[in-house]
Amino acid sequence: MVLPDLKDKVAVITGAGSGIGRAAAMLLAQQGVKVCLVDLKGDRLEQTKHEIEAAGGQAITVDIDISDPKQVQQAFDHTAHTWGRIDFVFANAGINGVLAPIEDMKSEDWDRTLAVNLKGTFLCVKHAIPHMKENGGSIVITSSINGSRTFSGFGMTAYSSSKAGQVAFAKMAALELAQYKIRVNTICPGSIKTHISENTQPTPELENINIPIKYPEGNQPLEHAPGEPEQVANLVAFLASEASHHITGTELFIDGAESLLR
Repeated sequence: MVLPDLKDKVAVITGAGSGIGRAAAMLLAQQGVKVCLVDLKGDRLEQTKHEIEAAGGQAITVDIDISDPKQVQQAFDHTAHTWGRIDFVFANAGINGVLAPIEDMKSEDWDRTLAVNLKGTFLCVKHAIPHMKENGGSIVITSSINGSRTFSGFGMTAYSSSKAGQVAFAKMAALELAQYKIRVNTICPGSIKTHISENTQPTPELENINIPIKYPEGNQPLEHAPGEPEQVANLVAFLASEASHHITGTELFIDGAESLLR
């Protein structure tokens, strides 16, 4: 996918060390976008930066907790100070968190999932606005089919609530920020090959609410396999570009029709 209008634009990408965030960062950098890679510090984040630079792109890294207001503000201020502007924000960082029946869910586990997924999204948009309102731009939020189209992820009540909240938040933000020519959309992936399972914490009590459901082979009618991060990155790049200039306040599903089965 070649989107020439992205050249020399500046993007902030959260959760950029792996999965969808990394794929989006790599693709945008190939288009000439200068990318701020935001994630918890680790080898994956530095490896992403190294690969972008080795290919001739420009990248900086910021190690933050996405639920911390001061750290998020510093990340956006640092990006704008480094490159003079921010044109695109990919609010992608998130966790599955603790999976448990509602009766057994600890309030602190609920709070942590909502803090990272929903509050983190709010903070990214909030602190992007001062740097985007003069020239406009695009914001994309990674939501999910869970909480927006499917509701059979047993034990994922906190996660699904946070993802549903992101969709509603994006619609509110899209209308509020239209006056600044800032577009806000959500993408809703289905099963994608990422590392999110590393921050998924199922509890033994899940067996008490499990309901067997039989799906066709592979769960995804279109390709019979989980999607690739690069497929989602293509959608992100489209929404970052002027090719999508009339799209805002919309959720776009990218799941190979997986959610239509449920």
